[in-house]
This record gives sequence, C-alpha cells and structure tokens, in this order.
Amino acid sequence: MHSSDPDNAVRNQVDRELRLVTDAIAMVASGGSPRVTVAGLALGDAVLEPARQLARDAGVRIVPHWMADEAGVDITVEPETDPAEAAPS
Repeated sequence: MHSSDPDNAVRNQVDRELRLVTDAIAMVASGGSPRVTVAGLALGDAVLEPARQLARDAGVRIVPHWMADEAGVDITVEPETDPAEAAPS
C-alpha cells in the first residue's frame, strides 16, 4: 500500500489522535495532572469509543466537547470522581 493512500492517511491520523488521548489518560491516571484537554481532534468520532474504554480501564473518564459544526471535538480527561463533585456542600 502506498503511503499516500487516503485510507492509510486516515488510519494514521486516527492513530495519532488516539495516542494523544492515551497520553492524556496516562497523565491524569498517574496523578500527574488533575485534568487534561486534548483540543482540535478532527477524527474524534473514530477516537471516542476506544478512548472511553481506555479511560475506564485506567479509572478516569473522558468528556467530549463537540465543536458547534461537529467538525471536530475536544476531549477532556479527568478523574472518575471529580474532587469538586465529591466535596461535601
């Protein structure tokens, strides 16, 4: 398969975007950051379900923020239980 093959290019883009989200999941799950947003994902619809599973497995959650035209998505990774939500009122 030639490297300029459109299907290959899309697969590579999905892989890159999923790798960014996976790194964000690892950062939050390890306690390195309380929350990380990966912004401007063009193929978020292809990344969302695998990312949700990875997040569940790591004990964190992802929250998608779709762009108004649904042309892309920002994905926020945060602890499964947000400390602000767990604080007594």
